[in-house]
Amino acid sequence: MGLPGHRRTSSHKRRRASHFALKVTNLSHCSHCKKPVVPHHACVNCGYYRGRQVVKVKSKLSHKAKAKAASTKEKE
Repeated sequence: MGLPGHRRTSSHKRRRASHFALKVTNLSHCSHCKKPVVPHHACVNCGYYRGRQVVKVKSKLSHKAKAKAASTKEKE
């Protein structure tokens, strides 16, 4: 079984680890709703990609709206 010939110095370790940093993602804007979107992906907010709708997205309700909808169902 092989053993390392020399101790890895701290500077060598830091130079090797310099590539581990997270890269900043480049975001573009959705052509339909103008929200930030990862390039070459459908918009999470509206489901549009390259000017046409490719994913049907359910409308998002706020917590207050959800509670209000639930309370009206209970009354019925």
